[in-house]
Amino acid sequence: MAKVSKSERVPQKMRQRFDAIVAITDPFCREHLTEEYTQLARYAAAALCRKRPSPLERGNLEAWACGIVYALGFVNFLFDKSQEPYISIDDLCAAFGVPKRTGYTKSKAVRDALGMFQMDPNWYLPSRMEDNVMAWHIMVNGFIVDARTMPREIQEIAYEKGMIPYIPGENRD
Repeated sequence: MAKVSKSERVPQKMRQRFDAIVAITDPFCREHLTEEYTQLARYAAAALCRKRPSPLERGNLEAWACGIVYALGFVNFLFDKSQEPYISIDDLCAAFGVPKRTGYTKSKAVRDALGMFQMDPNWYLPSRMEDNVMAWHIMVNGFIVDARTMPREIQEIAYEKGMIPYIPGENRD
């Protein structure tokens, strides 16, 4: 799995669209979710703006904003009542003023465009990365192993190749 570049860089022709979408996602995420969701939504919007052609070029801004947050929620189990934060899909879509079907459709478009899947280390909340098994399982000599149990030299190689998010036990900042 390739590591996604976390950047808010967008082509100039998409700058206005990006700014308009994050003007919707930022306040929603800050009020109902966390600062981590706010930042991931900004990265996702920027990544979508960099696609050629960008799916964000057309369509309702609120629908795209909802789709981005919905997609991130899918990856991070936002809709699971046992998780914190939690919001229902109905409440998420209603907050953006988007029908549930539209929210799902835009979410699917976002997930497909960015290759997102549940527990995707590229789009997982950094504060929960330690518990994300998808982030730590690597293949060594044909065997799937937990990189956290491997010798440091293997961890360093795995990190340099973008196979794990950080070297266990090191400062992640």
